[in-house]
Amino acid sequence: MRHRIVFLERDSIRGEFRRPDFPHDYDEYPLTAAADVAASVGEASIVITNKVVLRGELLAALPQLKMIACAATGTDNVDLDWCRSHGIVVSNIRGYAANTVPEHAIALAMALRRNLLAYRRDVQAGKWQRSSNFCFFDHPIRDLHGATIGLVGRGSLGEGVARLAEAFGMRVLWAEHKGVDAAKVSPGRTAFEDVLRQSDVVSLHCPLNAETRGLIGEAELRLMKPDAVLINTARGGIVDEAALARALKEGWIGGAGFDVLSQEPPREGNPLLELDLPNFILTPHVAWASAGAMQALLDQLTGNLEAFARGEPRNRVA
Repeated sequence: MRHRIVFLERDSIRGEFRRPDFPHDYDEYPLTAAADVAASVGEASIVITNKVVLRGELLAALPQLKMIACAATGTDNVDLDWCRSHGIVVSNIRGYAANTVPEHAIALAMALRRNLLAYRRDVQAGKWQRSSNFCFFDHPIRDLHGATIGLVGRGSLGEGVARLAEAFGMRVLWAEHKGVDAAKVSPGRTAFEDVLRQSDVVSLHCPLNAETRGLIGEAELRLMKPDAVLINTARGGIVDEAALARALKEGWIGGAGFDVLSQEPPREGNPLLELDLPNFILTPHVAWASAGAMQALLDQLTGNLEAFARGEPRNRVA
């Protein structure tokens, strides 16, 4: 069988994309607007998407489609239930970011725990130049060593953060699913609410789905220590962003480092974009995007396509 492959947003990933080793025709687009998806996909049997949304009503208009190859680990942009019921294979990318995302998460935690942005702001304002001493101690500096990190999500990314955290001498707590009774917590895990209460750093590494949407809201933020920091390199919808903005402004928690927002790009604004605080760091969804990680992603993507063409699809989520 000769396949037609359409890559909907080639510019979202940098690196060399090796074309798969089976008969095919190939088209790629730098980016694809929602209104243009159906026309761009056309008669394709395989579509590659990173963040383009593919819901059932759109997929129903693409009768030749046999596979959706997600160029990411997260698949919340794809209607998995519809694909399962209509025999469309959906594969994702796994493990490629096991180093880059954990490094980014730890970097955010370290910068916040050591108040690097606050000290940088002071130096830019001339405070060091006017200091009577060789240094000044206006902002608390807290080590990672000896601190407790609570991890929500125990996939390759959570495990990667745990590995780095332990190298720094941190105590690691793995959060049980929210809502699980304390008497039924799995071995090796800690009740969700207890993780929030005990942790100096809480780092999110779970997928966005019906169970995790709004996982961290006002009640959860108020459970955290007043000097604790919240790290999110997962998905924006996991956290109530308005509640977090209020928590940072009113000092419920010590700080937050985010690489994701609920809408990306945030063209219609976001309460977190309005913050100008030294205890909040926002990066534009780039934790995954080291050069090595992006090339590993593209290499695995090609492998997923070839496995599907052999009739042995791998990394299936639907």
